[in-house]
Amino acid sequence: MDLQVDLLVVGAGPTGLFAAYYAGFRDLSVALVDALPEAGGQITAMYPEKMIFDVAGFPAVRGRELVAGLVQQAAQWNPVYLLGRQARTLSTVDGGVEVGLADGAVVRAGAVLITAGIGEFRPRPLPAAEGWLGRGVVHFVPVLNAHTGQDVVVVGGGDSAFDWALALAPIASSVTVVHRRSTFRAHPPTVRQVRDLGVEIITDAQVAELRGGESVEEVELSLKGGDRKVLPAQTVVAALGFTADLGPIESWGLELDHRAIAVDTTMKTALDRVYAAGDVAAYPGKVKLIATGFGEAATAVNNIAVALNPEAHLFPGHSSNEG
Repeated sequence: MDLQVDLLVVGAGPTGLFAAYYAGFRDLSVALVDALPEAGGQITAMYPEKMIFDVAGFPAVRGRELVAGLVQQAAQWNPVYLLGRQARTLSTVDGGVEVGLADGAVVRAGAVLITAGIGEFRPRPLPAAEGWLGRGVVHFVPVLNAHTGQDVVVVGGGDSAFDWALALAPIASSVTVVHRRSTFRAHPPTVRQVRDLGVEIITDAQVAELRGGESVEEVELSLKGGDRKVLPAQTVVAALGFTADLGPIESWGLELDHRAIAVDTTMKTALDRVYAAGDVAAYPGKVKLIATGFGEAATAVNNIAVALNPEAHLFPGHSSNEG
C-alpha cells in the first residue's frame, strides 16, 4: 500500500515522535517508519525500565513512560505508523521525495526527516554464551519483574551493565557484576550506587563457561591468576555494548560524518528536502542528548514547513497559544 504525506519521519524514537507532534502542530500530515516493531527506538528495545535523568522537566522518568508520553503527545494529530518496516531507498522527485520500504511499498512525501538514532544496532556477543541466547542469556531486560527472585549475573563494565545491576538489585535474589578489567567505563556515581546496594562486583574475570539444562543454571568464571569461581545464575545479562551502522541510509547519497549525517543550522542535509535530527545528525559542537534531539526536531520541522510552503512563517508561535 502506497502512502502520500507532507512529512515522512524515518525513525520512531524520541526525536522522531516529538517531530511527529511538532509536524501536526504545524498542520503537516506525517508518517513515521521504523524497522523496529514498536515506537520508542533504542529506549523501547534496550532499556524501557531504566530511569532517564536528562529530560527537561523530569527529575527522573522511566524509559517506557517517556515513550508513552511522546506517543500520546503526537496522537492528537493522528500520525501514521509504519512499524516493523525498513526504509530501503530514497529518491528525490519533482516537488518531493520518495522512500521505498523493504516490503515494496512507496511513501511519497514533501520532505523527509531522518531521526534514525544510532541506526541499526547489534549487541556484541558473549563468546562463552554461544547457544544460550534465549535460554537464560539476554542482552537487554525489557521486563524487570521477569527476573524477580532470580540469581542474575551481569557481564560488562559500562553504563548499561551497572544500570541493569542497579535496576535488578531490589527484586533479584542476587546480582553479581563481572568485568574483565579492574576499571569501569560506567559513571563513578552509578558504580558507587551499585556497591552501596551490596552487589558483588568481580573484576579481572571472564566468563569461561555456562552450564545448565534447558536454561542457564550456573556460570563459571576464570579469575586473574588462573583460579575458577562458580556462580548460580538463572539469567546472564551480556551488557557488552553494541555495534551500529546506518544500514540502507548510507546508500542514499547523503554527506556522512563517521556514522552520522552532516546537517546545516536548519537541520538540512546535502539532499534537497531531506533533513536529519537527533543522534543521527552531525554538526560541529554536537552534544548527543535526548533533549538536544527534541530541539533539533522542532528546528527541522519549522524549516520544513517553510520549504513546503514559502508563505509559512518560520516561527510558528508557541504551542500554548490558543485561538
